[in-house]
Amino acid sequence: MALHKFIKSEYDVVVVGAGPAGSTTAERCAEYGLSTLLLEKRQEIGAPVRCGEGVSQKNMDELGMKLPNHVWRQRILGAYVYAPNGKEIKIRGENTDGYILERKAFDKWLAENAAKKGAMVMTKATVNDLILDKVTDAGGKEIVTVKGVKANIGGDNFEIRSKVVVAADGVESMILRMAGIRSQKKLHLVDSAFQYLMTNIKNRDPEMIEIWLGEKITPRGYIWNFPKGQESGNVGIGVGGIWYGKTAKEFLDEWAHTQDWLKDGTVIETVCGLVPVGGLWKDMTGNGILGVGDAVNMVNPIHGGGIAESIFGGRIAGDIIGWAVKKDDVSKESLNVYNQRWEAERGQKLREIERVREMFEKLSDEEMNILAEVLSGEDLADLARGKNVVKLATLYTKFQAKRAASKIKSAVGV
Repeated sequence: MALHKFIKSEYDVVVVGAGPAGSTTAERCAEYGLSTLLLEKRQEIGAPVRCGEGVSQKNMDELGMKLPNHVWRQRILGAYVYAPNGKEIKIRGENTDGYILERKAFDKWLAENAAKKGAMVMTKATVNDLILDKVTDAGGKEIVTVKGVKANIGGDNFEIRSKVVVAADGVESMILRMAGIRSQKKLHLVDSAFQYLMTNIKNRDPEMIEIWLGEKITPRGYIWNFPKGQESGNVGIGVGGIWYGKTAKEFLDEWAHTQDWLKDGTVIETVCGLVPVGGLWKDMTGNGILGVGDAVNMVNPIHGGGIAESIFGGRIAGDIIGWAVKKDDVSKESLNVYNQRWEAERGQKLREIERVREMFEKLSDEEMNILAEVLSGEDLADLARGKNVVKLATLYTKFQAKRAASKIKSAVGV
């Protein structure tokens, strides 16, 4: 049955991109009784997988989400973090647990939730252009309002008008660019990520993720293993956005060849892509349009995880769109409430985390090793949440001073 034949010529909301941000926004809009169309350019929602698939229990609790068993593969209780010299820090305790998802199933589940609330979901739906209304004000300034999309759905072309278009189309959003809204990311704020889904490996502990740090193995980034059972896992790398002489894949392959636990492993899926790790937006709106998720850098700047932040953002976006459409004002000024609420509920916290990342980026391997001697697992967990930043600086300074005093004493024979 050619379901795209049932597509209407006009909706209250058109959401472009059926990842966590887009599906959540569509679900929320549908809950407000808005006619909602959710478009996904790929033929299968959730494929290909483009992330490590980890989410924290704390975020799921904050979102009030109970994950059905089929959308996750492995329960996680904590993490091992390895300094450049191999020093291990164990993170395990309150609020360190979570899940490794089956991302394809998870994304489909979110899209199904949107459909159950009344949203129309379509795959193989590519938006090629926006319907724009342009007028010139008394001062000669051009005012652009987004009025809908021009899309190819299932091989047929459509012009679909809407009151609001949501750009949930990921990193380097083409929808925002079509609307004339800044979308290009600064190179140093986008990591290059590469990951293997491997099987026949020997995970140290399937309930603990593993993180390796070090400029030599992964410049301005980290290597990870997110277990999916005793013998499988997502083994990947994120490398800072400037060129370090090798690709992310080359860095990962070189490191992998030094790991005995991977020597019998087999690659069953390869994932690569870009991950925003900073440059949080303060203005994500235009007349008749707003951005959500990776399109506007809704990620944790420490580890680049964006699933939970995208869902938080999608809910806020849906709330504001519902309110704006009901009062028949979808101007930029009206939609600006979205910026304000995001900043108050998530943005400020993420900016604190971004400052921690910026501080870590300036550390050499030697300084990382020093910190590994003084930081506990609880300290690291707090830092990943943007907490106790002053404690980090204080501990590091004290340890450095003690180390310098020891060197002086040794030099003078005391």
